[in-house]
Amino acid sequence: MELTIPTPSTFNFQRTVISHGWYGLLPFEFDRQKWKLVRVLDRGSKAPVTVTLTGTKRSVKVTTDTVLAKKDSEKVLSDVRHMLRLDENLEHFYSSTKNDSDFGWIAAQGAGRLLRSPTVFEDLVKMICTTNCSWALTEKMVTGLVQKVGINTADGRKSFPSAAALAEKPLSFFVNEVRAGYRAEYLKELVGRVASGELQVEAWLKSDLPTAELVKEIKGVKGVGNYAAENLLKLLGRYDGLALDSWTRAKFFQVRNNGRKTTDKRIARYYSRFNEWRGLALWCDVTRDWLE
Repeated sequence: MELTIPTPSTFNFQRTVISHGWYGLLPFEFDRQKWKLVRVLDRGSKAPVTVTLTGTKRSVKVTTDTVLAKKDSEKVLSDVRHMLRLDENLEHFYSSTKNDSDFGWIAAQGAGRLLRSPTVFEDLVKMICTTNCSWALTEKMVTGLVQKVGINTADGRKSFPSAAALAEKPLSFFVNEVRAGYRAEYLKELVGRVASGELQVEAWLKSDLPTAELVKEIKGVKGVGNYAAENLLKLLGRYDGLALDSWTRAKFFQVRNNGRKTTDKRIARYYSRFNEWRGLALWCDVTRDWLE
């Protein structure tokens, strides 16, 4: 079954898919040779569905592994729009960068949309799995969660597990099978709070809280510090924070400082001219060569 989503003129499928590492974490799969992004999407009480996304000049083609009813098709289309940030207005960001000789490429190439998961819960779990570890370990933890707890699709893939399903697992599962290390306790507490309804993470998408207060709420989740909170904010559509870590610092040194180390204050000053878009400007800057 094939569905089509019209895309804005500023949308770049390739730049969006590889905007950050989520495309390499299950239940995403990416074929760079064919530029196809595969994703398993939940359908509530029904079996999850596998969708394959491909980009054309002014649309995204969504191919499903099974025929869908109208309601399910609408849910799939809604999830895809959310993941690809198709409803996000970046015109102010493009206006702030297009006349800058070092950043004009962003608007010209339609960069700036950051791939995200269908839910804030999944993004938050994955963000915790990126803290203080190699990318290989992040992949191992996320793969463990999906393969051991996810629900099968018709084609044998698995969905990202729900908070309720994960909450049924003992702490030892996160320690011994997911190999989450010290993060095991954080994940166990998080899934319990979300499953019980105590923590409403999906509400962060439309929160009216000022960014500083929302950051405080996000950091109220154990295991979430400045780096994870500011990265999650980008997936919520707020780009104030730079979310500096060892990788972004090293890439800044290379791209903007002739390979020499410098301070976080110096990095912050460099992007300060982009105001509330500074975190997105930094990310586009240090990942420009991912496509080129």
